[in-house]
Amino acid sequence: MRIQKAILLGGAVALTFLAIVGVNYTMDLNANASGIYPELEKFTDCLNIIEKNYVEDVPPEKLVEGAIKGMVSVLDPHSSYLSKEGYKEMQISTTGSFGGLGIEIGVRENILMVISPIEGTPAFNAGIIPGDKIVKIDGKSTVDMGLEEAVNLLRGPKGTNVTITILREKLESPLDLTLTRALIHIESVKGETLEPGYGYIKVRNFQIDTADDIRKAIEKMGQMKGLVLDLRYNPGGLLDQAVAVSDIFMSEGMIVYTDGRRPEEKTEYRARKDGSFDDFPMVVLINGGSASAAEIVAGALQDSKRAVVVGVKSFGKASVQTIRPLSDGSALKLTVARYYTPSGRSIQATGIEPDIWVDQKVPDTEDAKAQTFIREKDLKDHLQPQGKANTNSLSPAKKTDESPLNKLLQDDFQLKYGLDLLKSWQVFHWVRKAA
Repeated sequence: MRIQKAILLGGAVALTFLAIVGVNYTMDLNANASGIYPELEKFTDCLNIIEKNYVEDVPPEKLVEGAIKGMVSVLDPHSSYLSKEGYKEMQISTTGSFGGLGIEIGVRENILMVISPIEGTPAFNAGIIPGDKIVKIDGKSTVDMGLEEAVNLLRGPKGTNVTITILREKLESPLDLTLTRALIHIESVKGETLEPGYGYIKVRNFQIDTADDIRKAIEKMGQMKGLVLDLRYNPGGLLDQAVAVSDIFMSEGMIVYTDGRRPEEKTEYRARKDGSFDDFPMVVLINGGSASAAEIVAGALQDSKRAVVVGVKSFGKASVQTIRPLSDGSALKLTVARYYTPSGRSIQATGIEPDIWVDQKVPDTEDAKAQTFIREKDLKDHLQPQGKANTNSLSPAKKTDESPLNKLLQDDFQLKYGLDLLKSWQVFHWVRKAA
């Protein structure tokens, strides 16, 4: 009898629990429905009114696509709707080859802004600098222009021209620049020896083969006393490559962790011992054009005490985007998580502070004085910093008989400082061992 009562009691408890869960689940559904259904009803009302009353016939797909773009536009500046063509362009750009000018752009107060020019491209060679406002493209105003439309206008076949109108602080009037599009094949990694035993690796962006190219460059240099890793004017790229590059120089510890609403977005990425180059000192160079994946690498090496970070404050983009393909070949690029450095820092809208602040010295010209960096905090609707419990373009080379490498060191003050720091590091280490 007692057993029967116990079973009945247990069943009652179970039924009561299921009833409570069911009520709560139903309440959640009703709460969500009560919030979204009236808005959907308003949307369909507007759609019907436009279809029936607008002065001209409008294809339904155009209206829906416009609505999706508007919906995404109220999110952060890195979320966007990609049409079929835009999605294809995005896929091409991650391979490092496309036709265009070579600039990373963002939106600030409904105006296109240059985040960073890519070295060696038409935009960089023409003197376009971070912070330039692009107010017109081929005479078309960019006010309220979406990023996808702007990219489509800027990109095009190699050898064709495009005229952009820019506003720049210190310039009295808008400046028209006519640039010739080129095949922008971004050589992600450039490596060379600065002096015997001292290497230099420039990473322009993070694409599918960046980590492999860095490893090859290091192996080619041989035994090293120190390395300068240059992440200036690097707008970012693929998260997995940022992790892989960090792992090259770290033998243990956390590289980065991400945190989003969904459980799968809460991920830790850790370094592995195998194949690590961790037996030489490093200097990492950053500036206001260093963003996203570049900041992941700089933050990981800084927090783990693996490298000294030199330069000026970075861009400050600490969010992760994913691409969600849609049924018709278009896609959503959506911000799904924030990322944090190993120590738990969120550098969102604040950037990475260098260990040693070193400005890039440039010629005393109006253009040089006018140069500023646009950063994440300047972009419209950027994500706010969320704590966790836990520079200027290179100066034109002087016309001398020196080798290109000597010119680079002479004209690039930040790079020269980094090399000198590594050399003094070696001296200090030797003196300390001798003592």
